Amino acid sequence: MNRGARGQSPGPDQDSGPCPGRLDAGQAERGSGTILAAALGIVVMLMTAGVLLLAQAGVMASRAASAADLAALAGADAARGITRGDPCSIAATVANRHSAALLSCTVVGGEIVEVRTQMAQHSPFGVATGRARAGPPP
Repeated sequence: MNRGARGQSPGPDQDSGPCPGRLDAGQAERGSGTILAAALGIVVMLMTAGVLLLAQAGVMASRAASAADLAALAGADAARGITRGDPCSIAATVANRHSAALLSCTVVGGEIVEVRTQMAQHSPFGVATGRARAGPPP
């Protein structure tokens, strides 16, 4: 028991030290920084995962567009007689080499080839598709 200056018990105006059942302001918030840091870390990880998924979808769309462009160019070369073979079968071969499937192939006017491709891999945001048209220079 704490004694006052003259050996007496402290009065109601004097502090007798920490009460056993009561927490002061500093102790009531102990560990809150850990919780906030953990929550912030989780939010940062979720945001990073979202950005990576969007980046993956962008890459897949770019690959599908590239496969469509190259397939259309190869098909147009075959349609013009620069290379041998059926324009659509050549376009399908080129699309397959770029991990894409040829969804449609149309030869317009004898020299213009229109193709649609779809990537073999799927992303969480759906299937990446590409469309292209190629023909002789104007």
